[in-house]
Amino acid sequence: MTPFDSIFQSAYFIKSAEKLSQCPLDQGLEVAFAGRSNAGKSTALNTLANQRKLARTSKTPGRTQLINCFGLNIEDRRLVDLPGYGFAKVPVAMKQNWQAHMQDYLMNRRSLAGVVLVMDIRHPLKEFDEMMLEWAASNGVKVHALLTKSDKLKRGPAKSTMLKVKQEMAKRGVEGSAQTFSGLNNDGVDALRLQLAAWLELDNPDEIPVNL
Repeated sequence: MTPFDSIFQSAYFIKSAEKLSQCPLDQGLEVAFAGRSNAGKSTALNTLANQRKLARTSKTPGRTQLINCFGLNIEDRRLVDLPGYGFAKVPVAMKQNWQAHMQDYLMNRRSLAGVVLVMDIRHPLKEFDEMMLEWAASNGVKVHALLTKSDKLKRGPAKSTMLKVKQEMAKRGVEGSAQTFSGLNNDGVDALRLQLAAWLELDNPDEIPVNL
């Protein structure tokens, strides 16, 4: 457990947006979750918040093409679920449009404190992941690599994969960190909450104004 558990468990849906201009007011701090459609991003968000249906999961990868925004019971603190990408069977023009909106968000969202890059630990650093790391390096965005489905690997291979990801991030000039995570057995939930608390500046939760 962490001192911040109740804050993340308070997460609630605010709105969905097709593009940056439709997102909530650009003030305070927010952390965005990005990842391929089958990487377990929605499961990670639901596990973080200890809610089964906060972020919708789908058996059809790539179905969600919207920016989904969630609030916390702390003033001007948010979590953002960026559209999944990778296995989506959508036209090329739609993918290009998605990329444009994603880049606009990463380049121009002033309240963005960092990006949680969700990757299946068995299949890390795919094309989308590398693209995200390039954007992050170019725009000075911090990245926390969340290697999901860690229950599928033994501890040795899981640690080796995490070190490989950290090395790749460093090579690309990305400021960040990495950890293993499993929504099945709650591996890494506390570590994720502590990382997000640091980015959202929740070091003294009792002193931060609470939304009533």
